Amino acid sequence: MKRTVFILITAILLNSCIGMMEKTGQVLDGSAFYEKTVSRYKASKKDGSPMDVELLITQNNSYAHFIVISLPDFPMMKLRASYPEQDGVFLLTSLEYLAGNTHGWNEYSLDLLGEGSLSFSGRTILGALEMERIQISKGRIHRYDSRITGNDALLALRNRKDRISASVNWMKSLQNVPEFSRIDDFEKYWKPILFPEMVSKKKRPKNWLQENDIYKRADDINWNSGYTERTFSEELRPVRDSGTMLRDWEEALPWIYMDYKWENIIELFTNEIVFTKIK
Repeated sequence: MKRTVFILITAILLNSCIGMMEKTGQVLDGSAFYEKTVSRYKASKKDGSPMDVELLITQNNSYAHFIVISLPDFPMMKLRASYPEQDGVFLLTSLEYLAGNTHGWNEYSLDLLGEGSLSFSGRTILGALEMERIQISKGRIHRYDSRITGNDALLALRNRKDRISASVNWMKSLQNVPEFSRIDDFEKYWKPILFPEMVSKKKRPKNWLQENDIYKRADDINWNSGYTERTFSEELRPVRDSGTMLRDWEEALPWIYMDYKWENIIELFTNEIVFTKIK
């Protein structure tokens, strides 16, 4: 009976809308129950913070405490850290990523190297953070009816991380690119440049089609390899013409946007942030 109930609950969760993917992922592996929130703090733009920030003090089943920092503008990520020592210093441990797409979701833990400080004397103040991204240490992928876990997921996520980094570096090397404050604006600008074949003719770049262009077919799409060679760096050309870049875009757009905006995220934490306790 218990097994039947569990299967029914899981089926309901898996058929929920894409906006529920984060909670679904947590329920499926039980991580939603690993720790509880002890106290909650917020810093908001209206109070002078450069960005809305939420800070949680959590406790796991072993009564150990941790810090979790999240940004409403980047709901796909959370920064996890140890609880401060007596001098207020804490160590950043990981960036936890979880975001859904129309095919499933990506979930991973990326190890961080860095530290910060937190003071509860009078006001709650988060000191400047120093952090360096190291490597994805665990994760899983849900794609359609398949779940990829273990070493297979780790390899796939690390390879995707490398491709995303290469794509973002190329994007940032271009001139006259506007600033983006929302992922929708980011997608609207870059999709016609990355994938002219996937948008209407009026949205395609002027140089996307030239005489004698050669096409390569992959994933039922005829990719204009002439445009690829004129536009993209050498390491990205096979990624685009194979359809892999499109799969990354469709399955990991929030990840690409987060990586693109990483310098802005880092900049946010270069100064002290004053929080108000709300719980």
